[in-house]
Amino acid sequence: MSRSSMSDDDGHRGIPEATVNRLPVYLRALYALADRGIATVSSEELATAAGVNSAKLRKDLSHLGSYGTRGVGYDVEYLVYQVSRELGLTQDWPVVIVGAGNLGHALANYGGFASRGFRVAALFDTDPLVVGTQIAAQVVRPADEIEPLIARYGVSIGVIAVPAAAAQGVCDRLVAAGITGILNFAPVVLSVPPGVDVRKVDLSIELQILAFHAQRRAVVRVALGGDRAGGSNGLSGRGLQERRDRRQGGQRPATTGDGPRDGETGVAAQAVAT
Repeated sequence: MSRSSMSDDDGHRGIPEATVNRLPVYLRALYALADRGIATVSSEELATAAGVNSAKLRKDLSHLGSYGTRGVGYDVEYLVYQVSRELGLTQDWPVVIVGAGNLGHALANYGGFASRGFRVAALFDTDPLVVGTQIAAQVVRPADEIEPLIARYGVSIGVIAVPAAAAQGVCDRLVAAGITGILNFAPVVLSVPPGVDVRKVDLSIELQILAFHAQRRAVVRVALGGDRAGGSNGLSGRGLQERRDRRQGGQRPATTGDGPRDGETGVAAQAVAT
């Protein structure tokens, strides 16, 4: 859950929440274009790179006051600046990570934070075997230092990478200490007061959704394989012949394979044949 971006508390133009959610996607595509040395990009090309339609992209960027140049497109470098400014990425954002397990360890080592305007200010854990060890540039601190360090560095964004049972308690401490934005990796829904944004990242849910689509594609492949093997209705050659016989009112002559085996009454064989 998150706050709406339509408020104009400081006179700032309102931007729809859906547009805000797409701006980081546009920024990622723009960074990729800049890395390839591309100076200008059309709305169609940028929309394709971002996975949206060009009309939606143009409308989203119009909220930033960026309309591009007809016949030329958008200046990539300037658009990176515009989107970064709107997302608040033209300043350095200190972030604290609570939980120095495998996930917290990976997050602390992630080099993309620094290049996108974020800096890991502190990493916390309650495990005495972990506290005091160094991960990337951070020495893991005990959890009882959460509040004073948030106040010292003026942190407003916190990352929760602890087990589900501990997540709400950690969330309450972060909010009480002044955190207003939380990235939650714990598989639990957090309760926060108004004015606090929570973004949830649940890897298991995403994998389950992928499994659903993979299963659907597998079913379609099996069905298509049956169609190729036995015609458009997925029937075997014998099944198609029997259907034609019934349609013509006739009956297919019995073959050696249709007769009852030793110990059979012939009823089951006849049921299969019809």
